[in-house]
Amino acid sequence: MSEGTLYDKVWDRHEVTELPTGQTQLFVGLHLIHEVTSPQAFGMLDERGMEVAYPELTHATVDHIVPTADQSRPYGDDAAEEMMSELETNVREAGIRFSDPSTGDQGIVHVVGPEQGLTQPGKTVVCGDSHTSTHGAFGALAFGIGTSQIRDVLATGCVAMEKKDVRRIEVTGELGDGVEAKDVILEIIRTLGTDGGVGYVYEYAGEAIESLDMEGRMSICNMSIEGGARAGYVNPDETTYEWLADTDEFADDPERFEELKPYWESVRSDDDAEYDDVVTIDGDSLEPMVTWGTTPGQGVGITQPIPAPDDLPEDKRDTAERAQEHMGVTPGETMEGYQVDVAFLGSCTNARLTDLRRAARVVRGRTVHDDVRAMVVPGSQRVQAAAEAEGLADTFREAGFEWRNAGCSMCLGMNEDQLEGAETCASSSNRNFVGRQGSKDGRTVLMNPRMVAAAAVTGEVTDVRDIEEREEVRA
Repeated sequence: MSEGTLYDKVWDRHEVTELPTGQTQLFVGLHLIHEVTSPQAFGMLDERGMEVAYPELTHATVDHIVPTADQSRPYGDDAAEEMMSELETNVREAGIRFSDPSTGDQGIVHVVGPEQGLTQPGKTVVCGDSHTSTHGAFGALAFGIGTSQIRDVLATGCVAMEKKDVRRIEVTGELGDGVEAKDVILEIIRTLGTDGGVGYVYEYAGEAIESLDMEGRMSICNMSIEGGARAGYVNPDETTYEWLADTDEFADDPERFEELKPYWESVRSDDDAEYDDVVTIDGDSLEPMVTWGTTPGQGVGITQPIPAPDDLPEDKRDTAERAQEHMGVTPGETMEGYQVDVAFLGSCTNARLTDLRRAARVVRGRTVHDDVRAMVVPGSQRVQAAAEAEGLADTFREAGFEWRNAGCSMCLGMNEDQLEGAETCASSSNRNFVGRQGSKDGRTVLMNPRMVAAAAVTGEVTDVRDIEEREEVRA
């Protein structure tokens, strides 16, 4: 078993007891909730006459079902309105902080937590959403949990879990032009497989990881779950601390920041930490990645050929054949030139301010292709306001993008933002499963935000390195 890693240290410091099942009861430092997975858990508490044990350690937002076009109440979708109303009632009665749309702080739960400074190194973070692994970018242990576990955390402040092995993934070298964090994680998942991380927590390290900003680290940790890992994290460093110093939690309380920093430093993996496995990825060799199939592991570099099923491991061949039939792609060809109908910039993977800035440099002075429906959905109201203040929203609108309000949107199609029929979407989101974006016949191609922007203006999957990026010239 691993020893001296951040995972071991944070786990040990939050262990309450070992349960008869062999699981560990962990104390939870931050419980994030949203409107889809929490109502049933609150209902279970009501049935037992129980109250929320630690409302001060709980934070709510609304993201999955909230409309991104018209957010006036009541919502047009009855189910969405019911879930929203239920959440409002639950948080009010429990005294839980709520980033609702009227506050200017609403957004995707995995964007809201980090930007407000709620996510911190050395914390245990849980949420009823699989992409809770995002918060590991700060050196936290962050896990997605189910509804019954949400109930347990609300009632006791604890969650029961089995300890996992730790795999260190070292990404060496320097990322090249057009290559982003999204490409790194897609390459990791392609290399190790969508089930390669089962039984593991991933520690991301190496020069390429350390050079990333916090947004990039969040993108990588976000998709740990797509590789089968229980969680993923990056050791905290000065990049982490600079982000935190500017957040709500610490901007007006620098003394508290300095008090906590030694603890944050102490949870870093030791130089001589022992790992259960170590994998090395050559960051110098990476190029922009795109998916050709129906899992995040079915990806390829933009100039590389789509693999023939017979060239894949035997247990991957049937899945590959079905995926290629669904996507209408041909082995031996590249994905460049693959036509798209929709371009989606959004999701908890790639809808932060830096993502939008990079995409805006691609679309500036250009126009969305006549055959493409393009939309930008900021990850939070704060991201939305900042992008509007910087003129990014104007850049996207002038190019022909729809500029939407914050929410999960087309990432999972739980509101009106969905694919229609057999439309193909160039997407900055995290999953390309059949039906994920609202249509069982729809096709999703995952890529980084700049690649989505390039596809939007050309009408096809395009190597963004072939497109001149234009910085805004301010007077």
